[in-house]
Amino acid sequence: MSPIYSLFSVFLFPILVSGDGGSPKPQVQTLNIQKPEYINPKLPPRTLSSSKKFEGSSNLVDLRYHMGPVLSSSPINIYLIWYGRWTPAQKLLIKDFLTSISPDAAAPSPSVSEWWRTVSLYTDQTGANVSRSIVISKEYSDARYSHGSHLTRLSIQQVIASSVKSAPFPVDHKNGIYLVLTSQDVTMQDFCRAVCGFHYFTFPSMVGYTLPYAWVGNSGKQCPEVCAYPFAVPGYMGGGGPGALLPPNRDVGVDGMISVIAHELAELSSNPLVNAWYAGEDPTAPTEIGDLCEGLYGTGGGGGYIGQVMSDKKGRTFNVNGKNARKFLVQWVWNPALKACAGPNALD
Repeated sequence: MSPIYSLFSVFLFPILVSGDGGSPKPQVQTLNIQKPEYINPKLPPRTLSSSKKFEGSSNLVDLRYHMGPVLSSSPINIYLIWYGRWTPAQKLLIKDFLTSISPDAAAPSPSVSEWWRTVSLYTDQTGANVSRSIVISKEYSDARYSHGSHLTRLSIQQVIASSVKSAPFPVDHKNGIYLVLTSQDVTMQDFCRAVCGFHYFTFPSMVGYTLPYAWVGNSGKQCPEVCAYPFAVPGYMGGGGPGALLPPNRDVGVDGMISVIAHELAELSSNPLVNAWYAGEDPTAPTEIGDLCEGLYGTGGGGGYIGQVMSDKKGRTFNVNGKNARKFLVQWVWNPALKACAGPNALD
């Protein structure tokens, strides 16, 4: 399901604490300290819970398996469609995240690969797990905006159809993901208002085949306070509210995209045809494994507080490590064994 990033209930903000001297090292955001240093000194500390539980845990969440397939064939092949104008640095950042998912990616703990391990717990009716291996199989750039600078949910499928013909991309029913990424000057139906990204499957009448796909847009110039939170905050929070966190890779729009990409890939892999893993009775509006943990990035999160995360010596915020010394801030996903939201940076 496409994530809806509502910020009206977000009033709390993370706390960063400095180390106790010596060589610089990542700082863990925590509430169990004697002399906290607040990013926003007006933040009332009594509003923050000191609980170290996996937030979002509940026995009442009815996440069920509906007998459909998951992406269990290894590896999962990602077919990247760059729509609009992208810089080489932006492309490299996103590709470094995607290639950090596989277990052979060299990265210190907590890592992107460890984060994906939770997604791989989901199985199909044969007991086959979501694959832990992901590769970028092919890329296609449409810098000419062949379908215009405003897209809809239907025209996204036309973008995919054009890419399959022009790249050309193979028709990969079994283990392919067609990932459409739009640049910051491309508008999308419901973007910023209701969605930051979404996933579904293509219609044979439009593409010729049924293919799982996802779309995510760069909100950098349109609505970073909605789709790149907490790297940007709404204007109504100015003055008395929290300030923005520093993005780990100095790009508010793309750093914000990465968490949305993670959200959509996790849901697409566990529910590619919208008939596998989701909660609720309506498959047209399913609550999926990313939706259940939206806005949670660390231990103690909830009620608008993102949880306990880390900060490097330059103050840039992250919760997982990737290849090539990259750092990312990625939301947690629902763990079916714990019946709770979980991530590799959990402190308990």
